[in-house]
Amino acid sequence: MASEKNTSKDMFSGSTATAIVVANMIGTGVFTSLGFQLVSIQSGVGIMALWLIGGIVALCGALSYAELASRLPRSGGEYNFLSEIYHPCAGFISGWVSATVGFAAPTALAAMTFGVYLQAVVPSAPPMLSATLLVIISVVVHATSHRNSGALQAIFTKLKILLIVGFSIAALISLTEWQPVRFVPNTSDIATLTSSDFFVSLIYVSFAYSGWNAATYLAGEVDDPQRQLPKVLGLGTLLVIGCYLLLNVVFMLSAPTEALAGQLEIGVIAAKAAFGDLGGKIMGGMLAILLVSTVSAMIIAAPRVLQMVGEDYPFFAWLARRNKHNIPTVAVYTQGAIALMFMWSASFESILIFSGATMALNTLFSVVGLFILRHKHQGTPAFKQPYYPFPALIFTAITTATLIFLTLQRPTQLLVSLVIIVSGATLYFLVTPRKKHPNRAH
Repeated sequence: MASEKNTSKDMFSGSTATAIVVANMIGTGVFTSLGFQLVSIQSGVGIMALWLIGGIVALCGALSYAELASRLPRSGGEYNFLSEIYHPCAGFISGWVSATVGFAAPTALAAMTFGVYLQAVVPSAPPMLSATLLVIISVVVHATSHRNSGALQAIFTKLKILLIVGFSIAALISLTEWQPVRFVPNTSDIATLTSSDFFVSLIYVSFAYSGWNAATYLAGEVDDPQRQLPKVLGLGTLLVIGCYLLLNVVFMLSAPTEALAGQLEIGVIAAKAAFGDLGGKIMGGMLAILLVSTVSAMIIAAPRVLQMVGEDYPFFAWLARRNKHNIPTVAVYTQGAIALMFMWSASFESILIFSGATMALNTLFSVVGLFILRHKHQGTPAFKQPYYPFPALIFTAITTATLIFLTLQRPTQLLVSLVIIVSGATLYFLVTPRKKHPNRAH
């Protein structure tokens, strides 16, 4: 990872951007969603296929976003992409989705999981109070400066990787007997891999991998973004794929399927099976620490969407206000407040499925936009997606199939997502957009 020394104090280095991608991705999903998956898919091959396919889809998405960011190098992620490719209304809806669901919901989930894991170690610590304090502290730190923000993120992300690898190795060594889970495929797995349950479970997995696009939200604050972002997105996603495959193997080998199925605190259950009650509590505390970097990373990336909306729409100009260190402080505090509202008003699983579906729609339209940019020859990219159009096609096909199966099995969640989208379109027509921002790529 690049050094911070040659980086402007008002910019993020490539190493910090990579840390933000990794921390955004490794959060609630991998430590909770296995329990939901095992309810309908009790197959080691099926579970590992889920995480491998989800990783491939995320990597294909990351390669697509790397080119999008290279062609349209401005902060804001999908807000910037969809505004330029389709129409400002599409970008506004995307920004509305990102602010209300794309980041606020996962931030709430990560903080809630932190509270659950912390209580497993400290029974007297109320989960909701712990989650609330974590969000508030993260908001306060990230509203100060790039130096403080980047330092906090780098420390906790490195700690996260070390703890995951250390936990996995220690668990495999400590177990006196591994669970009889089959990881070698045979013909009986075909039915599982083609079932509707498998595709619906991909929503859980896609949620766990969400965050591979995080660096594009702060492209305008990254040193040399056209050169750095492809490396950041690719390296960050590959690191996470490796961690996820390793963790799920360890979880399934540590504890019986019936002990994991339907449970939220998967990490604690696996740790207790491997190390006993005391060791499980210690590992539960460590897993809680991992989630600090996740909440932190989301509170870095998310406000940049609100900031871009504030720059482009007079009605929301207050969101673009920055402090002397060029940090969008008002947007940071606003994003934190939205995350707290999610935490206090909805259940865990309903937030997970609903936010996963909404974010999938957001990224799907962005990747489809790459085909449009290529056709129009828009932008002069420093990076072009390798093996185009296959990565973009793989991402588009699997994401579309997942959404179709989700619509058939869980129509209510998708309906709520559509309500959010329609409300964003309605709000767009109630505000007056400014002229095109002078720093936008054409």
